[in-house]
Amino acid sequence: MTSYSRGATPGPSADPLAVLGSLPGVPESVDSVRQAVDRVYGHRVMRRRSNEITSEAALRGARGSAALSGADWPLEEVRRRSDFSSDAESRTVGAALRLTAEAGQLLSVWRQSPLQTLARLHLVAAGGIAPDETVGRPRQAGETVDEESLATLPLPEPAEVGARLDGLAELLLAGTDAPALVVAAVVHGELLALRPFGTHNGLVARAAERIVLVGSGLDPKSVCPAEVGHAELGRAEYLKAVEAYASGTPEGMAFWIAHCAQAVGLGVRESTAVCEALQRGAA
Repeated sequence: MTSYSRGATPGPSADPLAVLGSLPGVPESVDSVRQAVDRVYGHRVMRRRSNEITSEAALRGARGSAALSGADWPLEEVRRRSDFSSDAESRTVGAALRLTAEAGQLLSVWRQSPLQTLARLHLVAAGGIAPDETVGRPRQAGETVDEESLATLPLPEPAEVGARLDGLAELLLAGTDAPALVVAAVVHGELLALRPFGTHNGLVARAAERIVLVGSGLDPKSVCPAEVGHAELGRAEYLKAVEAYASGTPEGMAFWIAHCAQAVGLGVRESTAVCEALQRGAA
């Protein structure tokens, strides 16, 4: 966790995540997301064709996540491709698609061992791409991060990375009264700030955000792809929001959570449009 959230509430019964949920503006962000999610789940198409919405949300979410990592392909290109091994961009898109598919299989593992889940996500993303000895484990002293899309962020040392990952896992396993949006935003932001792996940290962080949103019950059918919203808001705004999170200040944390709320809202809008298209018989 950041310095602010580590020290936000002293004492053995501290729930720093819940404290973040009470920061100025955050309750409003939480309410707006809940209302948006409720609206799409109440759509008549969701009652009959939710599996199709889930599949389409997964595809669009993967496209959005890949775009933030430098592979900004049109949706139809992602849809029609079968070979994702020919160049760096296609490998990034392939990794995003694999992670989106894998995320839904890891909900029970996440509840028991968040760190094991993160290792699995990195293995799925980087296996066969990154050096075998670095896949699925946090980076060690002397190892660099090959991730141009996040290169402007300060890079913590491996010792700090390990300590903060352990702290995050302890908080998650201890349970929290914080809203799902807040937990998902913190998991996402912490992984971006730490970049625990040598590659694919952005893709892994966004997949972890998806796992929290689904596993928490906020979006159990995985039809609200936050990755779509993050991509729509743009890489510059994404980095600005991550930098605010990494500052560790209350204002920075609230700014990041609001950004994540906006991204989820845009993901809801995307799936609502898919519902409307299906209802019209146009998709």
